[in-house]
Amino acid sequence: MEIEEIIALVKETKVFVANREMAGHIATKGRSDYVTQVDTDIQNFLARELENRFPGIQFLGEEEGLHEMSGDIYWILDPIDGTTNLIHDYQHSVISLALYEKGEITLGVIYDPYREDVYHAQKGKGSFLNNRPIHVSEAETLSTTIITVGTSPYDRELADNNFERIRRVFDRAQDIRRTGTAAMDLAYVACGRTGGFFEPRLSPWDFAAGQLLVREAGGAVTDFDGEPLVFSKRGSVVASNGKIHGELRALL
Repeated sequence: MEIEEIIALVKETKVFVANREMAGHIATKGRSDYVTQVDTDIQNFLARELENRFPGIQFLGEEEGLHEMSGDIYWILDPIDGTTNLIHDYQHSVISLALYEKGEITLGVIYDPYREDVYHAQKGKGSFLNNRPIHVSEAETLSTTIITVGTSPYDRELADNNFERIRRVFDRAQDIRRTGTAAMDLAYVACGRTGGFFEPRLSPWDFAAGQLLVREAGGAVTDFDGEPLVFSKRGSVVASNGKIHGELRALL
């Protein structure tokens, strides 16, 4: 399997993102949880093309929802991570595709169609931005870096605890940021733009590709308890350059 072929395929989705009319075709899945025709069109396109090129590999996409996968290998896709951003033309939305094999992620691609940035990683081969190697930041403490956060808008019952966490981190870090796309946040940790990221109750398609990027770039990714991530269910995610992981996780 050639990573260049996967990247070229994912980049074909830009035509869907650019269609503002389709972004206005919106259905509501839950509070602050939306799907546009762009999400659906990208998922249908990639599911079809991946099956044509790599027959027999199963497919788990956000618009199907979480369900049990029977095989040892399958794709994990978020067709648009940042759908609310897309609706408002906020221009912070990405396509995130990962390959799961026998308990781990072995390939990840995150594509930012607005900036034409492609982040990719393969297990044991490093992380790259537009084919140039990337590495996590050298920050030694929270006080010397910025941290991105997620507000878990689908799970408003978590707000009090989550904003308390955000405040604790804000008090220790240089500053915090909120983009509205966990996959992009993880990519930014991988390339050293931020020192870390955290959000409770993310789905596998939110973090599958990004966590591989961070690890291959020299960083660390766990759940809030310090345990490895699980790709079959929702869970908390904290990522960092590794050097500040303990300090950050202690505040969560």
